[in-house]
Amino acid sequence: MKKDQLLTRRRALLADAAAAGAASTAGVLGALDGTDPVPVPAAAPAPGPPARRALRPSAYRLQPLTGYGPPRASLARTPVRREPLLSVSGRGRTMVLTFDDGPDPRYTPDILDTLAAYEVRAMFFVCGEMADDNRDLLARMADDGHVVGNHTWSHPLLTGLSRRRIRTEMERTCEVVDAAYGEPPRWFRAPYGAWNRAAFQLGAELGMEPLAWTVDTLDWTAPGTRTIVGRVEDGAAPGVVVLSHDAGGDRSQSVRALRSYLPRLLDSGYHLTVPRRQPA
Repeated sequence: MKKDQLLTRRRALLADAAAAGAASTAGVLGALDGTDPVPVPAAAPAPGPPARRALRPSAYRLQPLTGYGPPRASLARTPVRREPLLSVSGRGRTMVLTFDDGPDPRYTPDILDTLAAYEVRAMFFVCGEMADDNRDLLARMADDGHVVGNHTWSHPLLTGLSRRRIRTEMERTCEVVDAAYGEPPRWFRAPYGAWNRAAFQLGAELGMEPLAWTVDTLDWTAPGTRTIVGRVEDGAAPGVVVLSHDAGGDRSQSVRALRSYLPRLLDSGYHLTVPRRQPA
């Protein structure tokens, strides 16, 4: 077989492999997310890795990135909601623990250690400026199977900001999470629970679902470890989302409270896990 024929055959095989890989990836991720597989068109491979043109921050995640090999599969189109999700669905006594404002190297590692000791996964809604300084903690969250959500860059009151400023707060945090955690955030929480129409719209454009909470521990007021434990245990119920904090002040009470109520919830038959994205 001549050299030109060998090269032509090799290119054909590469094209077939790229098409098969793209279809397989879309099907697997679609099944994990509870959505129908989305067919991904195959593209002929280039002779070498194509040059990537840097995207402006305003274009982040609003258009696909190009690269060598099959593209990433995406979730179904994120709906624009009028109010945040307050609880989660799941079999039996399912609950979700969430921690806001971090990561903070003084408290987040202790929380991660406690969760790891009981093999429990949780959600961390991070602020970009904190995440940027503690990327190693986001990498650990990824390794431990936790979910990282977007809590804006600097924790502002969104209802007092322009649409452009809200977009910047979200996008900058998306970039840091994507780089440190390994994938962009799929969940968003407004600081202070102050939502507005722009936040819902921009969050959906960036592929994020809005998640609030069912039980607020008010741990940021430092009410005492026993009080925090009591609020979690009194509010425990199927589908509950618990709000706590791992940054933004002295969170030693939050750390001690988790060590107390986590084993009690497990002993009571609760399944503490992370939510799955729902199809649009």
